[in-house]
Amino acid sequence: MVIKGNDINRLRALNVAVETINRGGIVAYPTETFYGLGAKFDIEDSLKRLYEIKQRPHEKAMPLIIGAAGLLPVVTASVNATAISLMDRFWPGPLTLLFQAREGLSDFITAGTYKVAVRIPGDSFALDLAKLINLPITATSANPSGRSPARDAETVIRYFGEEIDLVIDCGLAPGGMPSTIVDVTGDEIKIMREGVIRKKSLSLAC
Repeated sequence: MVIKGNDINRLRALNVAVETINRGGIVAYPTETFYGLGAKFDIEDSLKRLYEIKQRPHEKAMPLIIGAAGLLPVVTASVNATAISLMDRFWPGPLTLLFQAREGLSDFITAGTYKVAVRIPGDSFALDLAKLINLPITATSANPSGRSPARDAETVIRYFGEEIDLVIDCGLAPGGMPSTIVDVTGDEIKIMREGVIRKKSLSLAC
C-alpha cells in the first residue's frame, strides 16, 4: 500500500504507519536524507524479515531512531556525559550515537556487537513518526544491500514491490551525505563514520 504523506494527508499517513509498525509490518518512510525502512525494535519476526528483504549481511547492525532522548533507557542502560553533550548539541539531527546495548536487545539490532546505534532524526516525516509511535524503530536505508539508497517512493517500490507493507510517499527526499556515526561507549569518542557533522564540530561540542 502507498499513502501520500504531504501536508494534507500527513496525519493519516502517520497514523497508518504507526498501526502498521505496531502490528509487525515494515514501512518505508522519508528521512531528512533518503527513504528508510521502519520496523518495531522488539518484534523479532519483523526484524528478521527486514534483513531478508534487504539481503543484509548479519554482521551489519540495524540503526534505530527515536522521537525523544527519554526513550534511550529502552535500548541502553548507560548514557555518559559526553553523549549528553553531543545529544544537546546535535539532536534532532544527522548524528548517530553508538551506546552499550541493553541486555536482551535483539541480535538483529546489535549484530552481536553489544552496541546499539541510535539518533533522533532531523526535521522530516521520520521525526514525526518517531515522536508519534514513541518507541524505537529501525531506520535502515530503503535499498537492497549494495544498491543506491532510495530518494523516492517509486525507487522503493521498484526495489521491494509488495515485500513492504506500506510506503509513505512524500516525494523526492533531499539525499546528500549520511549521518555521522560516533561511538560514545568509551572514555573518548570514536568517529566511526564522518558524515554531515564534521570532526571539528564534534570536538568543539565535547
